[in-house]
Amino acid sequence: MTLAIGNLAPDFEQKDQNGQYIKLSSYRGKKVVLYFYPKDSTPGCTAQACNLNDNLPALQAKGYEVIGVSVDSEKSHKKFIDKYGLNFTLISDEDHQVVEAYGVWVEKSMYGRTYMGVARTTFIIDEHGIIQDIIAKVDTKNHTQQIITA
Repeated sequence: MTLAIGNLAPDFEQKDQNGQYIKLSSYRGKKVVLYFYPKDSTPGCTAQACNLNDNLPALQAKGYEVIGVSVDSEKSHKKFIDKYGLNFTLISDEDHQVVEAYGVWVEKSMYGRTYMGVARTTFIIDEHGIIQDIIAKVDTKNHTQQIITA
């Protein structure tokens, strides 16, 4: 299933960097920036996370909660958060349930070889759990601006 603007965002319950279960539906009443990224502590993912973190007050002023999702472990997320001082939740999706539900677990290609991985994609979700926008071409260094102008 391919998600589109206007669809209800698939609910999920997965652990965050602290081992606490996070449920998307518990964010009803709030706007959510749900962003999927390939791997903790890689250059593009770090640029994206730091851009969001540096601009978190502006996003929060517009009513957004930020949640990042990758298939990395809780331990990896904790290290990533501690290293860069990130102030938002990262979801560990090691069993790929969330990335598959959102259609971002895709075949990728690099240097002539194909492999499965996370397509960097951001879903803007409204207070009712409805997808308001999907950003598929993420500018990692200016991602906050893409969200605010979406």
